[in-house]
Amino acid sequence: MEKILTEEQGNTLLALARQTISEKLGGEKQAAMPWDSALESECGTFVTLKINGALRGCIGNLLPSGSVAEGVQRNALNAAFNDSRFAPLTAGELPQVEIDISVLSKPQKLEYKDGEDLIAKLRPGIDGVILQIGGAGATFLPQVWEQLPDPALFLDHLCRKAGMPDNVWRDAHPDIEIYQVQCFEEVTR
Repeated sequence: MEKILTEEQGNTLLALARQTISEKLGGEKQAAMPWDSALESECGTFVTLKINGALRGCIGNLLPSGSVAEGVQRNALNAAFNDSRFAPLTAGELPQVEIDISVLSKPQKLEYKDGEDLIAKLRPGIDGVILQIGGAGATFLPQVWEQLPDPALFLDHLCRKAGMPDNVWRDAHPDIEIYQVQCFEEVTR
């Protein structure tokens, strides 16, 4: 993916996410951060929280919903307090949390003939995948390829996440969109 933001801008977003969560937990209000007009660009964003490498929350939006900065703030709060897979984050956990931010390219429809063609066209480690059949759908960020490097297994788990049988992607010809991300990760403390 073409870089939308610099490392410095990404670090500003990481600090903004942490500050937003901290203030919600009753932490001291921080001084305004240095601002950059690039943070006003409109892209989808995801915020992922981990503790000791284990997922602790992940929420995002595939399409722009305001500026990148607004999306990061909203998704940081949602990942910390509204991910239904986890209890709300506590102030005691915050120092252990590692924050990852993904800034997404616009999703593009992937044309394919059948399941084998779909597997051949996916780029592990590069493509985030949105799978949809009717009203059911789910997405995996490109980072999920690290845990599921086999495309068939990746798609099986994506179907399961969407509430469908694992291998429905082989015959049901779901709508598939792909996107790429620019990822920023906090340096381990």
